[in-house]
Amino acid sequence: MHTGRDGAVAVVTGAAAGIGQGIALRLAAEGAAVGVLDIGSADETVSCIEREGGRAVAVRCDVADIESVKEASEAVSSSLGLSTVLVNAAGIYPNQPFADLTFSDWRRVLTVNLDSLFLVCQAFVPRMVDAGSGRIVNISSAAVGTTMSGTVHYMASKMGVIGFTRALANELGDKNITVNAVAPGLVATDTTRSMFEGTPVFELAAEEQIIKRPGEPEDIAGVVSFLASDDASFITGQTIVVDGGRVRV
Repeated sequence: MHTGRDGAVAVVTGAAAGIGQGIALRLAAEGAAVGVLDIGSADETVSCIEREGGRAVAVRCDVADIESVKEASEAVSSSLGLSTVLVNAAGIYPNQPFADLTFSDWRRVLTVNLDSLFLVCQAFVPRMVDAGSGRIVNISSAAVGTTMSGTVHYMASKMGVIGFTRALANELGDKNITVNAVAPGLVATDTTRSMFEGTPVFELAAEEQIIKRPGEPEDIAGVVSFLASDDASFITGQTIVVDGGRVRV
């Protein structure tokens, strides 16, 4: 396994589809047993992993609910053992003009995209401390380096992920736990394809990139895999932008 921990236990939130699923599949392919967390059914992800001879367990988890997160932590531990890799990939990205944005809309996005990191890390970090090491990777967004209409709540939450990552890295370094973030650009998933169906969004984004193709979940998974590896043991508190070079704009 690229992580240098063949048989390690990894936990990936939002892993039923999209970027989270791509990350779970990559970590499993490299030898990790994976706790596949999602508010919906993650059976497809687990089936894909098991077909390739890997180990995984699907756990329904609302990352915005403290009791659900605690139960998920116990379920992963009892099924797979102590987890030493945690990837916070769960997130939502509705588009709403600021004038139409209600406080309830604001809180929903901040809760799912940012509060969840606090809840999930509080549940799983003690297990990493017990194990003597850990790798935490949080998914932010390259969008925070640009301006986009209708994304005030989303931008605030994803910029918060970067601040959370830096601060937590500072607190966990002496426990041999690294904390980093990955900021993807526009990635072609079932969700984004559905959101932008009938529009040239992917083509326009690719034209603005140095690398002229749409991003894929595998592009993000490779970077996450590196940050979860022993090769990245001296990297912490960082945010890596993975957007094909579009950030130059």
